[in-house]
Amino acid sequence: MEKQSILVYLETAGTQVVKVSLEALNAARKLSAQNGRPVAAVLIGDASAADTAASYGASQVLTVAAGEYQADRYTDILTALCERYDVSCLLLGSTRDGKELAARVAARLGAGCVSDAMSLTEEGAWVRSIYGGSLQETVSAGEKAVVTVRSGTFGKPEQDGPAAAAVTEETVEDTALRAVIKEAVQELSESVNLEDAEVIVAGGRGMGSAENFQMVRQLAELLGGVVGASRPAIEDGWVPRNHQVGQSGKIVAPKLYIACGISGAMQHVSGMSGSGYIVAINKDEDAPIFDVADVGIVGNVTEILPLMIEEIKARKS
Repeated sequence: MEKQSILVYLETAGTQVVKVSLEALNAARKLSAQNGRPVAAVLIGDASAADTAASYGASQVLTVAAGEYQADRYTDILTALCERYDVSCLLLGSTRDGKELAARVAARLGAGCVSDAMSLTEEGAWVRSIYGGSLQETVSAGEKAVVTVRSGTFGKPEQDGPAAAAVTEETVEDTALRAVIKEAVQELSESVNLEDAEVIVAGGRGMGSAENFQMVRQLAELLGGVVGASRPAIEDGWVPRNHQVGQSGKIVAPKLYIACGISGAMQHVSGMSGSGYIVAINKDEDAPIFDVADVGIVGNVTEILPLMIEEIKARKS
């Protein structure tokens, strides 16, 4: 790997690279187009995704053998690689682990740290949202930077097909761990992957009741999508918290987002405004959600959703 390269940490779930890590790879390619520096990817633990990294634009792949995620261990590895190759910019996805690692590695390197980057300016500065998405700021991170990329902002890069990339096995000396994850306890609720969903049907307080919220589930199932929700619907207990979309929930960018009975508070909009196509249903014609919607339907959502469901069923049959 060349000196002053751009390095992307590819987080995996099982043997698959998580979507936001591929978006970080896309951000790295855009940065590379500006400064001419090569893009390398690093896989820690399972190296089976090396071919995937190459097909999405990495010119080189570094692999490091390691066990399950331990923040101290993974920080040591990324810091060592950044120092070994004098990396100019390390990019990670804005996941729980990605944000933790970014802060730790930046502190070790004395580098600038930018979280939740949404775009890259022509001058090589990063843009991110602040104050719950109501404002944006441009941040220059200096000669060395650690950047986390917000889901749904840079887009998943196009796969170039099978590509030849040099795969290098790296070793980093183990150090004593100060904290060890002994057990990961999973929430006892249905699993949901909002970040990778291509269709999300989300319901808000305008659905009126838990019984009415079932129409959101039904529409999502018909469209092969995932159920999302605004914070009020979560707080009313109509759906588990892991379905929440917004500033305090998941940041999503599906191809289609249908907002049912959601008014469009900034905290919610900031979590779904990157969606490809937004359909909003609300009885209040002045609801803020219509400001970001591609198609707005003014009316009672509990009357409109049954019509949509029946029409989709008819078309499918």
